[in-house]
Amino acid sequence: MHLIGTADALALRPLVQLELDRDLFANHTHGRAMRGLDTGEVVAAGRGLLDERPRTPGELGRLLAQRWPDRNPASLAYAVRNLLPVVQTTPRGVRGAGGRTVHAPLESWAGAPLRADHTIDQMVLRYLAAFGPATVRDVQTWCGLTRLAEVLDRLRPRLAMFRDENGAELFDLPDAPRPDPQVSAPARFLYDFDNLLLSHHDRSRVITDGLRRQNFKPHGPVPRLVLLDGFTAATWTFATAHGRATLTVHPFAPLSARDRDALTVEGGGLLDFLAAKASHEIRFTAPGHRDHSDPSSR
Repeated sequence: MHLIGTADALALRPLVQLELDRDLFANHTHGRAMRGLDTGEVVAAGRGLLDERPRTPGELGRLLAQRWPDRNPASLAYAVRNLLPVVQTTPRGVRGAGGRTVHAPLESWAGAPLRADHTIDQMVLRYLAAFGPATVRDVQTWCGLTRLAEVLDRLRPRLAMFRDENGAELFDLPDAPRPDPQVSAPARFLYDFDNLLLSHHDRSRVITDGLRRQNFKPHGPVPRLVLLDGFTAATWTFATAHGRATLTVHPFAPLSARDRDALTVEGGGLLDFLAAKASHEIRFTAPGHRDHSDPSSR
């Protein structure tokens, strides 16, 4: 799931359809359930139902199963979600609110058609603007598409090229900011599933051994991470009770006084954002403390 502007959604969603096709038909449960079906008919039926009103996947699946009673309702809904551009409607995704997963067609929700004029080249340039310098494998990890080496080869006249310490070729926009390696990066609190962490094949530019030693479950909840000088140095949790908001930092190693001061300042800004009306407290646990439970509502 991604939070994205409407214009980008209409432009980028068609370009990643191939990856969503693969995800559906490679799925052991849902892909097998769709064998022998005309997926175009399933999508058309799903579009009609969702245009009537936004529906949960469960509701959509049950209605589709009335037409295809020999198929798994969950698989029918999954196919529509992958093959039809959809959005999750509010209040889900609204800060401080919550709700069920309810889907609506992207074009209906946006009041505009999908764009057919946006190219893979433009998408790669947008990626580099946010995450360059990057390798071909980095770009492919971000979007799920393959064979993008030919795209970057085509874009070479418009790009700057570098080599990293391992000899891998990196691409970037010529006028993109590239600070000197000696420039310190500011302290930052990242949310779970932050694109900074998920948008590169080589994550050693951010992920440290200190994080790897935490042995978080690979398919468990993604921790909310803290960056010091651009590298993972801690996790953070947030809780509210009785009008008081508490931000707790769980460092992987002892923090210097300077780092604690930087995190206190940055954490104060985060608390202003998350709980402006509550009183605030920032805590630091002992290095290696593994209590990452977070009772706060999402």
